Amino acid sequence: MGTDEGSPVLLRDHQIRSLKHSYRAAHRRPDFEKVNPVKPYLVGLDLTGRRVVVVGAGMVAGRRLPRLIAAGAEVLLIAPEATPAVEAMATAGELRWEVRGYTDGDLESAWYALACSCEPAVNAAVAAEAQRRRVFCVRADDATGGSAVTAATGEHDGLLIGVLAGRRPRRCAAVRDALLDALRTGLVDDASNADEPVTTPGVALVGAGPGDPDLITVRGRRLLARADVVLADRLAPRELLGELGAHVTLIDAAKVPYGRAMAQEQINAQLIEHARAGRFVVRLKGGDPYVFGRGFEEVLACVAAGVPVTVVPGVTSAISVPAVAGIPVTHRGVTQEFVVVSGHVTPEDPTSLVDWPALGRLRGTLVLLMAVERISVFADALITHGRPPGTPVAVISNGTLADQRVVRCTLADVALASAGIRPPAIVVVGAVVALRAP
Repeated sequence: MGTDEGSPVLLRDHQIRSLKHSYRAAHRRPDFEKVNPVKPYLVGLDLTGRRVVVVGAGMVAGRRLPRLIAAGAEVLLIAPEATPAVEAMATAGELRWEVRGYTDGDLESAWYALACSCEPAVNAAVAAEAQRRRVFCVRADDATGGSAVTAATGEHDGLLIGVLAGRRPRRCAAVRDALLDALRTGLVDDASNADEPVTTPGVALVGAGPGDPDLITVRGRRLLARADVVLADRLAPRELLGELGAHVTLIDAAKVPYGRAMAQEQINAQLIEHARAGRFVVRLKGGDPYVFGRGFEEVLACVAAGVPVTVVPGVTSAISVPAVAGIPVTHRGVTQEFVVVSGHVTPEDPTSLVDWPALGRLRGTLVLLMAVERISVFADALITHGRPPGTPVAVISNGTLADQRVVRCTLADVALASAGIRPPAIVVVGAVVALRAP
């Protein structure tokens, strides 16, 4: 072996092997089986009518109690004090709360126990009693001190998913969330075989939210992944349509303002025809189906035809779009009311059902949908009936999307300020528009 600085260093075979071994040891992932040799047995417990004792009523207990209650357990809560959320469960009669500290013997007749006290000594005592009584016990402050661990769980269409990964709760939660997302988006098909239908024939009216595909509800996305046929509005998030399988029939049911549109009668007929043919049909609508979306008309048509129909509410643009633009529709000390009005017809139109004089006297927030192309008419009506011309106004186009645009002005100059803005757009009128987050 050379020793002069800069000269080649020659290693013998055993020295090379030793260096390789040291390198692998330094870069090896931790041997979790040695760190945590216990391999839990994942099992589903039927706790219906069976006593479960929970010691402690803090934030940890508050996270565990809802699922125990949903499982039908007879929950006995023992704690000298509780968080407001946990106390509300006791007040509602969902569990029995004994307002005191834990004492030995509290686990008598228990099938399962959770030690969630903020005092480690109390949790240790609970775990010790559980060991003596052969009652499985989860110890919140020290997973190794109990005889059971709580899995990261989630539900999807009748499936209960549980994930355990030793003492790595973040990994459990990440895997659980990924699995649920894959199921909800249809990336993972949970049918027992490819030909077995997972949804009975019928119609689901699904509100897809204001535009951002992430703002559809969990249930809405789940049903969309089940669809055989989708009738989509123009304002339904296009990204969601791109995720549909090749087997799904997509029908364009768009209604372009003052342009091409599928007649409502034709939409109703398509829903009924496909459902009667044994298909599951999703009517995908922007916003919420019941907020100027003619959703109830479609429900009535399905019911009259004897077609099963369900409604999945959506995040309405009337509230969410202003929120994303930094405008709350209500704020303490500023407004105690907000009104949502359709701008589909003008104030002088004989079919208008809107009391514009009352809106002019309104001091709260006014949200106008489908109004941007006639905003001058609506602004004039509001001013005529008492709204100050200097009332703050915001016009928000393509709300929640990457090209969202917000124009702030007043009622007097809104027509000029919003010139060139095309639907979809929302107009917010009221003092809340002037609010700014620090």
